[in-house]
Amino acid sequence: MRRTPAALRALLAAFTVAGVGAATVLSLGATPASSADRTVTLAGSLQSELGCSGDWQPDCAASHLPVVSGTTYAKTVTLPAGSYEFKVALNDSWTENYGAYGAQDGKNLALVLSQTQQLVFSYDDATHRTAVRPAGNPPSHPVRSDRALAKESLRAPLTRERFYFVMADRFANGDTSNDMGGLSGGRDVTGYDPAGKGWYHGGDIAGLTQKIDYIKGLGTTAIWLTPSFKNRPVQGTGDNKSAGYHGYWITDFTQVDPHFGTNAQLSRFIDKAHKKGMKVFFDIITNHTADVIDYQEKQYSYIDKATDPYRDVAGTVFDDRDYVGGSTFPTLDPATSFPYTPVFDQPQDATVKVPAWLNDRTLYHNRGDSAFTGENSQYGDFFGLDDLFTEQPKVVAGMTDIYKTWVDFGIDGFRIDTVKHVNTEFWQQFAPAIQAEARRIGNNDFFSFGEVFDASPEFMSTYTTEAKLPATLDFGFQDKARRFNDEKKTDELRDFFAKDDYYTDVDSNAYQLPTFLGNHDMGRVGFFLSGDNPGASGAELLRRDQLAHELMYFTRGQPVVYYGDEQGFVGDGGDQLARQDMFASKVAEYNDDPMIGTTRLGSRDRFNRSAPMYRYLKELAEVVSKHPALRDGAQIQRFSEDRAGVFAVSRIDRRDKVEYVVAFNNSSTDRTVTLPTYSKQMRFNGVWPRGLRPVRSDVTANVTVSVPALSTRVFKARSALARRTSAPSITFNAPEPGATIGGRAEIGVSADQAAFSQVSFAYRKLGETAWQLLGTDDNAPYRVFHDVSAVEKGTILEYRAVLKDSSGNLSVANSSGLVGDPPPPAEPVVTSVTVPGSFNSEIGCASDWQPDCVQAHLTKDLADGLWKGTFELPGGQNEFKVAINDSWDVNYGAGGERNGGNIVLTVAGPAKVSFVYDPVGHQVTTSLPPP
Repeated sequence: MRRTPAALRALLAAFTVAGVGAATVLSLGATPASSADRTVTLAGSLQSELGCSGDWQPDCAASHLPVVSGTTYAKTVTLPAGSYEFKVALNDSWTENYGAYGAQDGKNLALVLSQTQQLVFSYDDATHRTAVRPAGNPPSHPVRSDRALAKESLRAPLTRERFYFVMADRFANGDTSNDMGGLSGGRDVTGYDPAGKGWYHGGDIAGLTQKIDYIKGLGTTAIWLTPSFKNRPVQGTGDNKSAGYHGYWITDFTQVDPHFGTNAQLSRFIDKAHKKGMKVFFDIITNHTADVIDYQEKQYSYIDKATDPYRDVAGTVFDDRDYVGGSTFPTLDPATSFPYTPVFDQPQDATVKVPAWLNDRTLYHNRGDSAFTGENSQYGDFFGLDDLFTEQPKVVAGMTDIYKTWVDFGIDGFRIDTVKHVNTEFWQQFAPAIQAEARRIGNNDFFSFGEVFDASPEFMSTYTTEAKLPATLDFGFQDKARRFNDEKKTDELRDFFAKDDYYTDVDSNAYQLPTFLGNHDMGRVGFFLSGDNPGASGAELLRRDQLAHELMYFTRGQPVVYYGDEQGFVGDGGDQLARQDMFASKVAEYNDDPMIGTTRLGSRDRFNRSAPMYRYLKELAEVVSKHPALRDGAQIQRFSEDRAGVFAVSRIDRRDKVEYVVAFNNSSTDRTVTLPTYSKQMRFNGVWPRGLRPVRSDVTANVTVSVPALSTRVFKARSALARRTSAPSITFNAPEPGATIGGRAEIGVSADQAAFSQVSFAYRKLGETAWQLLGTDDNAPYRVFHDVSAVEKGTILEYRAVLKDSSGNLSVANSSGLVGDPPPPAEPVVTSVTVPGSFNSEIGCASDWQPDCVQAHLTKDLADGLWKGTFELPGGQNEFKVAINDSWDVNYGAGGERNGGNIVLTVAGPAKVSFVYDPVGHQVTTSLPPP
């Protein structure tokens, strides 16, 4: 009988208790007199192939790894094709053994070979990690095929756009005849009430068309419209009743909402925008429709699949995940297949949705309301809206056909709503199909970006890599830009932009991410600036507003201006409180709002081209138009501080190779700093602001710049980078040759010289000859993240990196990795814990979901190590998460999951609620009874 290592260790422990082998046990863990006194055995199912009498023999000398230097043991062996498992055993015993990632008594490592291979097994007695790599390596010098691998860092057709995000209903009323959408009656029927902030106000496509020169005057190149399809005019009951002015309650996906106009008017608007040199983007929805379907049970709490699984028409239980991504799906019965029975309250509701297939009740999840955690985040109704069963092929095909039609209509791109509430397999089919349709009609510049409401690049980037979307809205940038303007340490920006590499693959990267400072859901940038700087003067708020936009315009990504920000709108919060009218408003809550850069309050049109922020944004647009490297040139990090102060980058267009230096100062004091550049004794002329005096780099290529408080300085080198005769050398730092890799594995190199270079990464399975490109990075740290989760564990992957410098010279490096489980996540040193959530403003924070709010801090109890806090919370349903160290970088949600869903907290009425966070399991408990 073969004994497993765990069983052998248990057997040894039993002997020890009986007094046998005590001397051996007492010596465990002792440091040997020399490495030669310590034996390391490669043990596992491969030992019989290495000359041992059997497998899993910790004392087999034939599979000993001899010491080669210091604490390193290694041996070259030849293994035939097959599947194996192994680990290392020390001192010819299972008593001390190490498996995956150097864990004592850890999991076995897998090895899968498709053919006989000569391999090097090595063990490091300091880290206890085992590695396995090919005995031979690809050439260590550039060869002809490397020229084909040495790509340019990707720039998609759209990386230089400047978006203007506008809510049609709140912009301009160009045609009063459509204010009530062709309906008759009061606001509960028509949805029209210009004095109510949650109702239609009359803005329309005709108004947008009339004001198109105002939009163009900002330097706009792309107009992004909130959803414009026909909506259910009114939803909700009592105080929760409101209108579909925002466009997210769609009933007819084939026509423009009559409150906004007609398809013909939209077509004319698109044509006019195109003639003005602007694109038009549609905000689209695939996750849900309007709230038309009710449940016969009149209950709406979410019922999970484990409690009540789906059943086909014959009553047979099935898991929809077994069919996702395929072409077939079980036939369902609305009366018996779902946890709730979907019904129509009114006969006319049965046919209200267009196209007609949307009226099929079996094409919805029908599980109750989402709490935005775990399973229900994708299967639950989004605030009661009918949640489409996007795992079904009919839904995938239907939604794809809907939006192909709008591609053909002439739309230039899509912003896609609620992306993370839809299964990944849907996007893997939908996104490529939409891009293919655009190419079919000759629109090679068509661009889509998704809303993934999360600030973590590690998480957001999975939607541009695994889910195949071209880009996502950069919520991470919004969070860091706000903290930057709140005078947080500028190292935070450095660390954030370093994570851009998570987005790099063969068809996308961070340069095409739309960046923004505020929006229609979370609130305006002016609201954040006012809340973060209480008591600030109007002049200071204006300067901070300008600095925020300078950061957005002069760093990577495609800037998005939210309509009204150019007029200095502030607002009182998110959602309806951030959706002011640009035309003379009748909403009292809007007319008393403060403004940035002006004191003109009251009911009046807000299309003032002399407004301070309008003029400023126009100037920024002119600068980046004249200097396109500031929009999508390579971004090289140059300087940051562990305090408020300067953050600096270089921007370089790979074609003209002229370096720009951009330095931002977020502190309230002037700063003078010295920055590295790529050119010695180079004159850098002032670009921004106008009249800026030039500076010159010294013999070490450093340049000293002075940046006034809350300001930005931009300089341009007088000439291109000097020609190089050879490329910098590169060395792999991840993975170390033969190391275990898993999940999204970091693949990275370091260069021995500071030079503008681009590094392309490729891989192949051991035994293959062709390399597959992973992506190209144009700034240090040079790396990509390779998702190997679908690769069979035990597979050896070879990696090759090819560096191309600014003169076209090449250098190469090689490494390899053994596919295994993902490594355990590194836990940060916890210095603070907050509970950001929907109740933050009620407990004294400047706004909700604020991870650095002092009032939302928990306090560490030194007696038990738990973090605790008590707050007076409002009644109703609240949501929150746990944020570590005043940032979204590390956060925990439901079930203690890192980057998990929001935790739902229902408070019967205003009450004091205590929170307790356990940093060991990341679980948080409250003083409320469990739901």
